[in-house]
Amino acid sequence: MKLEQGHAAIVTGGASGLGHASVVALAEAGFKVAIFDINTDESPAKADAIGGTFHHVDITDEQSVVDGFEAARAAHGQERVTVHCAMTSKRGKTIGWDKEAGRYKKLPTEDYAFGAEGVLVSSFRIASHSALGMANSEPVTADGERGAIILTASVAAQDGQIGQVIYGSCKSGVNGLVLPMARDLMDLGIRVNSIMPGIFATPLMLGMKDRNPQMWDQLNASVPFPKRLGHPEEFASLVLEIVRNGYINGHQFRLDGAIRMPPK
Repeated sequence: MKLEQGHAAIVTGGASGLGHASVVALAEAGFKVAIFDINTDESPAKADAIGGTFHHVDITDEQSVVDGFEAARAAHGQERVTVHCAMTSKRGKTIGWDKEAGRYKKLPTEDYAFGAEGVLVSSFRIASHSALGMANSEPVTADGERGAIILTASVAAQDGQIGQVIYGSCKSGVNGLVLPMARDLMDLGIRVNSIMPGIFATPLMLGMKDRNPQMWDQLNASVPFPKRLGHPEEFASLVLEIVRNGYINGHQFRLDGAIRMPPK
């Protein structure tokens, strides 16, 4: 898709980390960007800074998502790019030791369902609502492209570690959405891809730098090359290339400095 001035984009989780880097990159490329986030403290200012809009959207709530898309389209028109970075999940081993009870306990099914909603179901929710809007709009390229949807998976989708049975399997499910959804939407000219980031220097990870500098150094050293955590801007750079290159479709990209996660 040619990055033309004035096209609209939506980024979930756009107030921080990978999402915010994507917001900035898309805005610099000429897109009118709408930030979907639950963070109401910093999001409005960050949206103002890039000439975009902020919409309080809970990705686990259907009506909240519907309202967010309606508001974003009223402000900017039909989005041609959607980048889904927001998520929520829980941790826990399938079977773990309960110290108080002195016996093993299983991961509550409710915890798994919470993660499935916050990672996998929300990815389908955002992608499908965006695809519907794109489908009912005119193509924007000679190939008949109507838009591009980029989901965020994780290296945990392939290298799920101990305690990541929820996160790893649900992120694997996000990758599993890509090809069948891309084929569902092929006649409509809508592309679907995912990115699997490795360990990135998001605000959550940067907090470790001061709290546990030894662990921070170990994390950096664990990346084969370059020996550092990824920069959010590098994630955003891949987002832009996926948007630009209309032949990229139905693919899952690892972006990880060649890291392969150990069991723990």
